[in-house]
Amino acid sequence: MTSNNEVCNLKLPEVIGKGYKDFWKFKGRYRVVKGSRASKKSKTTALYYITKLMQYSNANLLVVRKTYRTLHDSCFTELKWAVHRLQVDAFWDFKESPLEATYKPTGQKIYFRGLDDPLKVTSITVDVGCLCWMWIEEAYEITSEFDFDMLDESIRGNVPDNLFKQITLTFNPWNERHWIKKRFFDKQDPNILAMTTNYMCNEWLDESDLKVFEDMKTNNPRRYNVAGLGNWGIVDGLVYENWEEREFNLQEIVKTHNLKTGFGLDFGYTNDPSALFCGYVDLQNKELYVWDEMYEKGLSNRKIYENISKMGYVKEQITADCAEPKSIDELQTLGIRRIRGAKKGKDSINNGIQWIQELKIIIHPRCVNFITEISNYSWDKDKFGNKLNKPIDDFNHLMDAMRYGLEQYIVGNKWLY
Repeated sequence: MTSNNEVCNLKLPEVIGKGYKDFWKFKGRYRVVKGSRASKKSKTTALYYITKLMQYSNANLLVVRKTYRTLHDSCFTELKWAVHRLQVDAFWDFKESPLEATYKPTGQKIYFRGLDDPLKVTSITVDVGCLCWMWIEEAYEITSEFDFDMLDESIRGNVPDNLFKQITLTFNPWNERHWIKKRFFDKQDPNILAMTTNYMCNEWLDESDLKVFEDMKTNNPRRYNVAGLGNWGIVDGLVYENWEEREFNLQEIVKTHNLKTGFGLDFGYTNDPSALFCGYVDLQNKELYVWDEMYEKGLSNRKIYENISKMGYVKEQITADCAEPKSIDELQTLGIRRIRGAKKGKDSINNGIQWIQELKIIIHPRCVNFITEISNYSWDKDKFGNKLNKPIDDFNHLMDAMRYGLEQYIVGNKWLY
């Protein structure tokens, strides 16, 4: 590195772009960035940490998400991208088992941890220097402020005079009720930088990218306010309020409950994720245990099959969206023999919702996408703000998959879609 502003003769402002000057310079304990889609928040954070780790020879970084398995395709990949963009590939070594990155000239490390294994988060011992920085990506997934406090306490101890301790949170602001808003955005504190970014600060978007947001602005202004402008999502009139997040051992539950499986699949591809709901229902006690999920864009039918196979559910009976019979046929041919199409009919969505509303829904903490959806799945409104008797057409991929998966248990088999 030739200077603070250059990496291998690259000028950082040209590599990073605009909109993050305060973010780059701030050295207080908390940097909190809520932003829209394509606002560069994750990529800028990755570029920042690669640059600063090479600048501060005693610094180490801990990267955290709620579940460990989501780190590979998000932060790990973003940091590898940043290394390549800064043209410093020769100085970094990335390994995948476990996820870890090492700056070879000094031995500094980037550690990756999930809150699903809290002991590994709080017991990190570094080989070189000190653990002074933490990046929490998709911080909205952390629904318990207590869990954040545990993370906060792990960045402690003395640091060299030229270093500083700092925690960076990046997230999409889906829900204004989240504890992050009150803790970081609703008060003034010199130790906090709370900022909002959106796609308009991303100078590398082309016309087709911008058109996505312009169409969203016209067709779905509610979503545009959050996913486009980065404003807080105002959640009013939730469809489901009968749920709680709670860790549970499925094998222990099976011993004391008469559980039946409920697996549902909603197809997506470019703009929407393919979503697999994996649940177990106790009909007698009216309890639904949400155990696992798949939630990913860009999946071919073969890749959907491979994912379900790796998850261990290829032999389960899966009820899928009947709007894609070719996809169902292909998945059957590939090896998911017990997949079938859901039944659809008049008032099917509302009938399914009413039935599920009678259940107590217990969600395993690793089902982060399910928690995000159910926290935001609400009744739609007309242009005057009056509630309609239909849910919004958003945050509904796993919600739809849940209804498909539970279809077979509706009393009298009258639950039609």
